[in-house]
Amino acid sequence: MRVLIACEESQAVCKEFRLLGHEAYSCDILESSGGYPEWHIKDDVLKVINDSWDMMIAFPPCTHLTVSGARHFEQKRKDGRQKQGIDFFMAMINAPINKIAVENPIGIMSNIYKKPTQIIQPYYFGDPFQKTTCLWLKNLPPLYYNLTPNLFDQTITATKDKGEMIYWIDKKSGKRKSQAKWYYDALINAKSKEERSTIRSKTFPGIAKAMAIQWSN
Repeated sequence: MRVLIACEESQAVCKEFRLLGHEAYSCDILESSGGYPEWHIKDDVLKVINDSWDMMIAFPPCTHLTVSGARHFEQKRKDGRQKQGIDFFMAMINAPINKIAVENPIGIMSNIYKKPTQIIQPYYFGDPFQKTTCLWLKNLPPLYYNLTPNLFDQTITATKDKGEMIYWIDKKSGKRKSQAKWYYDALINAKSKEERSTIRSKTFPGIAKAMAIQWSN
């Protein structure tokens, strides 16, 4: 198959499809950090979306759509950034490609478009981390998993280890809040806003492998 991995600079998903013999390409306006520039299209994905792909897995930017940034929604609606994010998301959904998967965290698209086909976590696919991930699927089955040890019938073993969490008391509300430590570390250790966004948006290995194995079938 010819597979387009839209808005992916890490090449995590692209490489898994390549391992299975598919003609997969990542595409992003950023340079690839995955180590295979010959498999990367550095360009606006909308310029290549019509190039006869069999499948597209898209990771459109969520900055203006996710509920974690809801406190900024009013300003983003006024200046057009949220509308721009919505339009790009829908361009992925409505692409002229037979099989499509669009990924995003929990956000406003569940109301503006429709509820996701499924919601997954990295620990469902063997990586001990939490990152609530929504998938909207077209002509693709939901990814399957089994959280019962030793019963998973593919090469990926699920885990009940959800990873370390960070807890704190919000100064304004006085409520106890929590966040996955890996996500918190990206906030603390990243050298720039762009680097923080890149780290937080990377696809976990187990999910990338599950997409390639299951959707190849």
